[in-house]
Order: sequence, then C-alpha cells, then structure tokens
Amino acid sequence: MKRPLLLCTLLAGTAFAAKERATFRYTAPPDGERPVIVNAVIGPQGSDFAMRLRFDKVPFGDACKNRCANTTLLLDTDNSKQTGLRLAAKQAPGNGADVAIVIQGVRDYASQDGAPAASWLRVKVRLLGSEASSVDDGELLAEFNHRQDPERLHVDGETIYLLVDATSAALPSARKARVVYQPPGAKPLQATIPGMIGGGSGKGVRIFKDGSWGKARDATP
Repeated sequence: MKRPLLLCTLLAGTAFAAKERATFRYTAPPDGERPVIVNAVIGPQGSDFAMRLRFDKVPFGDACKNRCANTTLLLDTDNSKQTGLRLAAKQAPGNGADVAIVIQGVRDYASQDGAPAASWLRVKVRLLGSEASSVDDGELLAEFNHRQDPERLHVDGETIYLLVDATSAALPSARKARVVYQPPGAKPLQATIPGMIGGGSGKGVRIFKDGSWGKARDATP
C-alpha cells in the first residue's frame, strides 16, 4: 500500500533575510495575463523540499480577479527519466518528473447576494508514476489552501512559502533532483538541486526553521 505524500508543518515567522542564489529566475513579459514565478528557491530541508516562490504580481485576489495564478512546478526527485511522467514528446524536459505541484489562485462567486467574491490560493500535489502521460494523470495526494491550511502554506504578498514531504515510499530519491518550470509561451526552465540521498538533505535551504523564515542556503541553479 502506498503511503500518501504529505506536506509537513510550516513554521511561519515574520522575517526573511538571507542572501541566496535562486534555483531559477524568469523575466515576466509586461503584458502577461496571469501571475508567473519570477524567482524560486527550492531545495531539501531535512526530509522535505522547501520552496520560496516569488511571483511577478500577487497570485490571487482582487488584483488578478479571474486571471490569477495557474502554475505547475515539476520535481524529478531522482533526476532520472526512467521513472515518472512520460510525455508524448520524448525530449520534453518534463519527462521523468515524479511530482507535480499545481498552484492556483481561486475566486468563488457562489456566496450570498451582494457579498464580495471569496478568493484564496490553492495547491494540489500529484504523484506522477510511469503510467502518467500528463500531469492530470497523476494521483492526487494533497489539496489545501492558505486559509484552511496555514501550517502547510504561507502567503506574503507576491511570495508563497511551502514545504513538501519527500518521505513517501512511492517517491524515488537520489543525490540530485531536478526542477522544471514552464512559463506560458516561453521555453521550459530547468535546474538541478541536491536530492534527498547523501549530504543534500542535511545541507539544503533553510527557509523554515525555528519559527522564522530562517536562512536560505545557495541552491545550485
């Protein structure tokens, strides 16, 4: 029986002050319709993948209304195309991804007459096995939002912070992992980060530590 992939507790604090090298950066076009990630720090923290994702604009709420964030990050947790997602295009960077993290700004108008629409940030985590030919084929492991699950997801303006538990027996691991991000209408961005095997899991980023944002160590871009 597969053990579900869980998102571990996030200790929210009030400050983030560290010099870190971004896992990847992206320059968003000025006329982009939806918020996109422009700076990401991703790496192992203990048995988790810690993430600080900065968008070019607030990813949900009144500012973007119906054109809020709809972003997918892929993690190839063993840096191997022998496991995970199998896209039709054999050379596609997403091949081999083992986890998909879907980040969506949601707006709900189904409220009382005259009441403002409710909005929130939602995250879905999907496990991608070798039978998956698209992100939608992945097994839904977790779905949460920043309102009901503040211990899993924290939002601070244009930046979100989250932790993904990497201890599931169904999730492969290695000394290196790979991150893939596909901005709308642009080339895919790829970066290699330390994996969960070896020294990487003990020397990764420190975004969430001791009740504060802590110190984010350099992640190899």
